[in-house]
Amino acid sequence: MSANERHTEDTPSLLDTVTGEYLDYLAVERGLARNTIAAYRRDLTTYCSYLERAGVESFEGVNRQIIEGFVGDRRDGGYSDASVERAVAAVKGLHAFLVRDGIVAQNPTAALRLPKKAERLPECLSVGDVSALLDQDFPEGEMGLRDHAILEVLYGCGLRVSELVGLDVGDVHFDDGFVLVRGKGSKERLAPLVGSAARAMAQYIADGRRRLAAHARGSKTPAVFLNKNGGRLSRQSVHVICERYGRQVGLVGLHPHALRHSFATHMLAGGADLRVLQEILGHADISTTQVYTHVDRTQLTEVYLAAHPLAHR
Repeated sequence: MSANERHTEDTPSLLDTVTGEYLDYLAVERGLARNTIAAYRRDLTTYCSYLERAGVESFEGVNRQIIEGFVGDRRDGGYSDASVERAVAAVKGLHAFLVRDGIVAQNPTAALRLPKKAERLPECLSVGDVSALLDQDFPEGEMGLRDHAILEVLYGCGLRVSELVGLDVGDVHFDDGFVLVRGKGSKERLAPLVGSAARAMAQYIADGRRRLAAHARGSKTPAVFLNKNGGRLSRQSVHVICERYGRQVGLVGLHPHALRHSFATHMLAGGADLRVLQEILGHADISTTQVYTHVDRTQLTEVYLAAHPLAHR
């Protein structure tokens, strides 16, 4: 009798049960984010289904060949390198957990390397593109003031979208020239708020936000950026705003993160210290910030090839 015949949807298989214990461990003891847990759950559900199709009824029966077959199945299914890498990471974590808890004796993934994915450099706008974006004519009224401030702050402070919409009025300190940002893992940091970003933010809060807040039903939110009903603006709305104003100056498909990447690249090109940039961006690891040195080198090479008289000899 096969594994599928021995259990129904109401009676999970041993594979599913043990996988559930691992996901509980990630959520409770490791404190991983809900979205990460959901992604791992999807990957491991697919993995367990693959094992059952292969006739594997317990994790003791998994060997290196089966793991490699699962990876090959993912690739043959047309999944991206990033998706395959995440699935392999989930499977490796699961098997390490099984060994650590004494459920199995051997880890068939111990020597399995994560699939190498192509390095993707962050999308970066030129200084001219950023100027065109921020200097365009914005609509009069509260919406125009808000949208202008959003674009200025995304680029001027290097914020993530989630950080931008999470800002409260009490986080903005004009006199001291900074905003208090709550980043990944609820870690707080200070980001400079100066120049045109500070001016756009001040004008919006003094006028535009006041008008939007008047539309609120019930208790008012402390959020800086409000929607037309006076509630906190969503991340999806910020994406729409970036795409709309980007398209108006020829930057089709502009993503909010491109402004953060551009901020970092332009700061580094202007002589900013890498450690200072790491602090402003809220990167836990300096290696994450170092990707912008690759972007800068790429741009230097392009300039060299375009300008040097003997570059193409």
